[in-house]
Amino acid sequence: MTTASVPADLDAHLKANYSNALDELFAFLRIPSVSARSEHAADCRSAATWLSDRLTHAGFTSALMETPGHPIVLAEWRGAGAEAPTLLIYGHYDVQPAEPLELWTSPAFEPQVRDGRIYARGSVDDKGQLYLHVKALEAHLAVRGTLPVNVIVLAEGEEEVGSENLEQFLEANRERLRCDGVVISDSTMFAPGTPSILSSLRGLAYVEINVRGSNSDLHSGMYGGAVVNPAMALAQILSTMHDAQGRVAIDGFYDDVKAWPEHVREQMRTLPFNEEEFRHEVGSPALGGEAGYSVLERLWTRPTCEVNGLLSGYTGEGAKTVLPAVAMAKVSCRLVPDQDPRVVEKLIAAHVARVAPPGVIATVTALHGGRPWRAELSGPLHEAGVFALEAAFGKTPVVTGEGGSIPVVGDFERILGAPVLLMGFGLPGENAHAPDEWISEENFRQGMRAAATLIDQYAVNR
Repeated sequence: MTTASVPADLDAHLKANYSNALDELFAFLRIPSVSARSEHAADCRSAATWLSDRLTHAGFTSALMETPGHPIVLAEWRGAGAEAPTLLIYGHYDVQPAEPLELWTSPAFEPQVRDGRIYARGSVDDKGQLYLHVKALEAHLAVRGTLPVNVIVLAEGEEEVGSENLEQFLEANRERLRCDGVVISDSTMFAPGTPSILSSLRGLAYVEINVRGSNSDLHSGMYGGAVVNPAMALAQILSTMHDAQGRVAIDGFYDDVKAWPEHVREQMRTLPFNEEEFRHEVGSPALGGEAGYSVLERLWTRPTCEVNGLLSGYTGEGAKTVLPAVAMAKVSCRLVPDQDPRVVEKLIAAHVARVAPPGVIATVTALHGGRPWRAELSGPLHEAGVFALEAAFGKTPVVTGEGGSIPVVGDFERILGAPVLLMGFGLPGENAHAPDEWISEENFRQGMRAAATLIDQYAVNR
């Protein structure tokens, strides 16, 4: 039985004002702040303005900071004094496009609660998870008139399009944003009722492989057998990227992989995860991957090399017997600490040059990269997160990993020199980028309680 508890005064305020918090969240969710679409530029600014106004109402000094893209909301409360620690809370107000609209049970930007879930685009990614922090901070200032630490809230409007201007903003405002810890809620819990601290994110090295043979497509009867087929050459190249045990067979690929502590791997093995249910859920006849590791370890702790797309030759209806002049593959490598995407891109290029057959020209173009991240599971911020989640959910949080990439996490640590706590309140199956996106109403409620407790406990731990 945990001894952690939510401070009674904050808890009472959050409960008494829950309906207001839900109404405000609904107003936030109604703004179609789709950052990827130019026609929604004004909506993105409206969402930023709305959020900034709410932070001002809560007691913060808030403003919109202009960027070459959508504005950044920067709100500050410095009343704890220069000697007190500072926490930075990050989130994003932009959302994914809602299409296909016909697959939504209710309109994407008209929030509804059904069966304990809040349905709307942005409900979990990330407006709901961001706004629960705003309400937790507001509770402190409404009840006590103060916060025990200084707080910065930074909300960007370009996360869903790659955070193109955030790194530059952090660099330019390094001193103003200097803090002792960063809190991000933009991830999921392992399961309902199982609070989680996300301990790792895989990085990314994304490349395009192009193989060219002849000047144009050729008749397969007149030239087949005498001219190297780029499609076959590309298939040959791709077939060399793994060995029979599922390991990536690119020379030097594993050189910088940092081993995980055995106690963390053991905790992952004890999580209530059923591999057969996972296989059934994805609809695969069998699971694969690197031998010697569980599915969760493969997803969270091991690097990968995967083909994401292929293009060559004639693929329309009927037959067209040609030797294609070109073939292309999109290939992504998910990376783990301490792999560097630039190094991996060069390793892939060297491998392709080595294995490409004579008779074709193979080139590798780097398209996108992001560094992996792993948390230090200790220190005042981590311990405050554990306490806060125990207090809100009545259960000690588990440590999880994430197979995807959130490059901004590493940017915060690298530029601001502060540890990052990833304390998410989403759930598996929440449809974050799909129709009928939702967040658990219970998790929104408990998330506010956890976020309020985190502030108090971090001040105690410091």
